[in-house]
Order: sequence, then structure tokens, then C-alpha cells
Amino acid sequence: MENDLKHELFHQYPLLETIKNRETVFWENTKWTKKAKTTLFSNEEVKDAEETLQRFSSYLTIAYPELLHSKGLIESPIQQIAQMKNALEKMFALSIPGKFVLKCDHMLPISGSIKARGGIYEVLKHAERLAIANGKLTIEDDYAVFATEELRTFFQQYTIAVGSTGNLGLSIGIMAKKLGFNVVVHMSSDAKEWKKALLREKGARVIEYKADYSVAVEQGRLEASQDPMCHFIDDENSKDLFAGYAVAAKRLKVQLEKTNIQVDKAHPLFVYLPCGVGGGPGGVAYGLREIFGEHVHIFFAEPTASPCMMIGLMTGLHDEISVEDIGLDNQTEADGLAVGRASKFVGKVMESYISGCYTVKDEELFMSLALAMESEGVFLEPSAHAGMFGPIHLLKNGQSYTEKHHLQDKMEQATHLVWATGGSMVPQEMREEYMAKVNM
Repeated sequence: MENDLKHELFHQYPLLETIKNRETVFWENTKWTKKAKTTLFSNEEVKDAEETLQRFSSYLTIAYPELLHSKGLIESPIQQIAQMKNALEKMFALSIPGKFVLKCDHMLPISGSIKARGGIYEVLKHAERLAIANGKLTIEDDYAVFATEELRTFFQQYTIAVGSTGNLGLSIGIMAKKLGFNVVVHMSSDAKEWKKALLREKGARVIEYKADYSVAVEQGRLEASQDPMCHFIDDENSKDLFAGYAVAAKRLKVQLEKTNIQVDKAHPLFVYLPCGVGGGPGGVAYGLREIFGEHVHIFFAEPTASPCMMIGLMTGLHDEISVEDIGLDNQTEADGLAVGRASKFVGKVMESYISGCYTVKDEELFMSLALAMESEGVFLEPSAHAGMFGPIHLLKNGQSYTEKHHLQDKMEQATHLVWATGGSMVPQEMREEYMAKVNM
């Protein structure tokens, strides 16, 4: 980015100076609208994803017997985390009004992270397309046929590739190998060794880069474009990924109703989503706003070293600005969030959908990791803890937001929902390493 433009941006958006200094910030999105809308994506695509996942349920119960009890549904529970709320209140010397709830995507079956939604859906969708195009399947068939050796052999001639910091690569690699595909995962320097090892163990080819996530995606995209038998799952631009994530919203609505949690004018819902390139949180946010409208307030959480979505939305430049452009190094322990440049597609869709963004320091993530273990016995990856600080930021720095939206007298009836994006697959030795960082 040219120096003149950079200087102009810093002058126009003074908050960039604070961001550059790696201080935590809370940014309110002034483009938020009561009736969010976009021409880049539609509810039809979410409906199609929902129906596709339903068709695959008979296959999934065969491939993964742990899904028998849910009839092939890949879903996670919600739980109230009152003790964690108490611990945070003590630490920050404030009172968090309303309920504190965890959406447990760290417990999602198959790959243990939010990526089991979009990633697995796109793999299944691609498998369905290939099977139908080659006369192996009709939509009316029982999809248990995907468990047959005939279809596994058929898929062995095809490759699925992806660029990833870790969890997306895991979900795609695990699912694609199960179906019979060849798998290539382009991993950035931020990816944890255990994730690479697990992918190799499953039979995927892992290509490592010394550079960051954007380079891994770019190289993956380039290599895949030269192979007509290869499908590249593009985390920066894929509507299928986005649709898979958006399906979560309708399911959450049912879960909230079952636990008597109301969402309406008098009972606002605040949702805090850790954000990397934007696909996972963007899809969930889209689905939630379509269902709950102005009564849900969504905030993306990013590391102080990598707030790519915040600066993209704030400046309106989206993927045309990177965190390096403003002087940050994109080095964070939150590997799933170590992204320097946001998705153009997701950023543009989110312009009127999300309420804002905030940042957290790495040391806060580890502090929260210890608190959650002590208070609730819940283990989440460091990046998943970014969501825990949403209510703190809102209460300490979001007064103008709550006033503008007439929420001050409704906070006691509010629900704060933290979206736990990953953690259950982290090996024990890695968990101990994380805990050691807390005690340093």
C-alpha cells in the first residue's frame, strides 16, 4: 500500500493508530441496518445446504456411528456457563447482566470445530455433484450408497484441495478421505504441528509454507487450477462453505426455544464469534440475522495482531487492505485467526449484518483458557476464547452502541452467546503446553 494512501487512512480513521499499537479496541459498525440485506447471497442457498445435509444423513450414520443418536446430524449443544461468567466478573470487576451461554462447536462430531459445518458440507456437496453428473446417483436415492466400495473407488480419481491455518484443513481432509478422495492441504506457517500430523495420518498430502495463510490459499488455488480433476475449496470466496455455516442459525433457534431462552425486542441476543478470514462467523451471522433480525447483535472477535475483518469493514477496503499495511505482523497464538487479509465476499456481505468487532490479546486468550477449565471444566483452543471477551468489551466500551439501539433497560433479560469454535481434538500434550503458558 502506498504511503500517501496509508497516511490518508490513518487520518480518516484515527482508531487505526490504536490498532497498530496492538491495543485492544471495540469498533461499532455504523453501516449496520435493522433489515440487513445483500445481493451476494440468498436464503435459497442455505435451504439447499440444509436439504443436502439431510440427504447425506443415512451415509453419515454409517461412516460415523457416533452420529446414530443424532440421526446423521452434525450438531453441537448449548450450555449455560454461569461459573465462567462469575470468574470474568471477578477478574474485570464488573457485573455481566443476563445469561451467559456457550455454543459448543468445539464438540462438533467428526472434526471438533466450527469448520465441521462449512468444510464438511462443501465436501459432501462436491461428492454429490460428481456422483450425479456421472450417473452414480439421483437425488431420490438412499445416500448410504456413498459408503460403498464402488463410490469410494470412483472418488479416488478426484482430488480435493484447500488452503488452511488448521481446522478447515482438518474437517475437509477427514471427510474427503473418508469418501475416497485424494486430499491436498496447503498449510500456513501458523498451523499447529499436531493438525498437520493428524492430516497425514488420515492420508492427506500436506504442503507447508513459511508464509502466512493468504500465501497458502493463493498457492493452493494456483496448483488446483492446473488439474481438471481437482476441486479447490476456497475459504476466501466459497458460497458453499458460507451456506454450510449459515445452517447453524436455524438449529440454534430450536435449541434456544427448547431451553426457554427468548429472543425478541425485550430479550436481545448478543453473539460473539472469533473471526479469521470470515467464512465461518460470516455464515453464522448471516443465518442469525435472517432469523432474528434486529434482535440479534453480532460481534466478531479478532487477535490484536490480525484484525483483518475489522480494518476491512472500517475502511470499506475489505481484501484490498491487510494488517501488514497498517504495521502489524499477523503473529498470534490464535492459529485459526492468524489471517492478514479478510475475505472480500464475506466482508461485503457483512457490511449491514454485524454490529461490530473487537480485539483481544494473546495473553487474554490463555487467561480465559485457564478460567474456563477451572470454572466449567471446559477446554477450548486459544482462538475459541476470543468470544469470551465480548460482554466485557460491550459493557466497558459499547455504551454508545447500547444507547443507540435502546438496549440499556433490556440488558438484564439479554443472552450473551459465545461461539466456541474448536478444541475437542487438541491432544493432551498440547493442552498441557497451553496451560503451561498460562502459568508462565
